[in-house]
Amino acid sequence: MYKVDLNSDVGESFGNYKLGLDEEVVKYISSANIACGWHAGDAMVMDKTVKLAIKENVSIGAHPGFPDLMGFGRRDLKVTKAEAKNYIKYQIGALWAFAQSKGVKLQHVKPHGGFYNMAAKDAELAMAIAEAIYEVDKDLILMGLANSEMIKAGKEVGLKVANEVFADRAYNADGTLVSRTKEGSMIHDTELAISRVVRMVKEGKVTAITGEDIDIKADSICVHGDNPQAVDFVKSIRKALEDEGVQIVSIKEFI
Repeated sequence: MYKVDLNSDVGESFGNYKLGLDEEVVKYISSANIACGWHAGDAMVMDKTVKLAIKENVSIGAHPGFPDLMGFGRRDLKVTKAEAKNYIKYQIGALWAFAQSKGVKLQHVKPHGGFYNMAAKDAELAMAIAEAIYEVDKDLILMGLANSEMIKAGKEVGLKVANEVFADRAYNADGTLVSRTKEGSMIHDTELAISRVVRMVKEGKVTAITGEDIDIKADSICVHGDNPQAVDFVKSIRKALEDEGVQIVSIKEFI
């Protein structure tokens, strides 16, 4: 039996600004990455999103980003290893308090945006993230880009790791994501995206933008739910996987 996790980044509204269709997308995923107030989210949004995840029986993870509300955490910031560690600890602590107050545990940590993309390639930054998580709670799972420096660092410090793949993104031959600034970086054809996801889960392969097949490990699939079409996409991916005999479960069930 094939098993895979479906995750989505949620809780990214802030004050009067509403972002994403959390109430809809949470119905179809197994793990939620909840913003911790630095790139998005705030105390009220975090509280509401934790309650929503509990209601839908979805596992909860912290989604820490750079302190960059204006840039939505997508800009690369130059930070020291000590700063990176403390940024991660601070944000895990914030979400932990909301989970703890409702009697649930955090399952995982998935860095956001610029933090995630930089740590996928930067071994020192990846190690800072892994060490921070381990020092807070060694039972937390580190979710990172499949086969990236984050996965290596997590294993090295003794964390459980979840290799994440993307349904709607193109891959370079080295397994990194094609930059959003380049043509072809996003896959808009739903059928193509679904067939790629099924293959990643069942065969451990994906076709790179350069045409060759590369090896990839898919523990968790990231799906976005920030518009009505995206929610339909999530539903379609879940159905296609289940039709292929793939069981959708949160990562703590098989990692």
